[in-house]
Amino acid sequence: MISVSFLKSNQERNLTIKDINKSIANLIHVDIMDGIYVESKTANYQELIKSLKDTNKLLDIHLMVKDVKSYLKDLINLNVWAITFHIEAVNNPKEIIDYLKMHNIKVGIAINPIYSANILEDYIDIIDYVLVMGVNPGMGGQKCMLDVLDKINDIKKIRKDILIGFDGGVNDKTIKEIKKYPVDNIVSGSFVCMSNDYNKQINILKN
Repeated sequence: MISVSFLKSNQERNLTIKDINKSIANLIHVDIMDGIYVESKTANYQELIKSLKDTNKLLDIHLMVKDVKSYLKDLINLNVWAITFHIEAVNNPKEIIDYLKMHNIKVGIAINPIYSANILEDYIDIIDYVLVMGVNPGMGGQKCMLDVLDKINDIKKIRKDILIGFDGGVNDKTIKEIKKYPVDNIVSGSFVCMSNDYNKQINILKN
């Protein structure tokens, strides 16, 4: 699957979301930031929620926030594929996992470049998805750290049937390395949204 991330700095965010919605992307990737766990903060959050209600594609939501629970009430009513959070950012990961499961939403855990697959040990059997970060969270346009790709094989050794995503610095060059690994969902932002032809860029990533 290809999950396209709209750019937080894009002045025409709603237009970008509509363009992704009309494209051949499998999912719309939604980065939500609080200015605490990461320095950046999602602008006009309630306006964003409103614009996401008009999409027909499933949403791949990535929470880069400390108070995960406070965001879930808005998000569970959207057309959600999965909600992913960072376990090191919260005090109650099991509570969040149970809450999302209760609402029949796939649960994902994101792993930053500095962490190994071992951070998942207590939770990997009760989640659905792992998002491997190829960049540090919170800023777009970073160069992909390709050395984190070996982490994907480490995760598969712990649990073979877990879904795995990769996020960060994905473009026509890095995709060649990423596709050597068992990745189910590839997230791309700038490579797609900075172009004039979303479908052309998505097809490059798919093929």
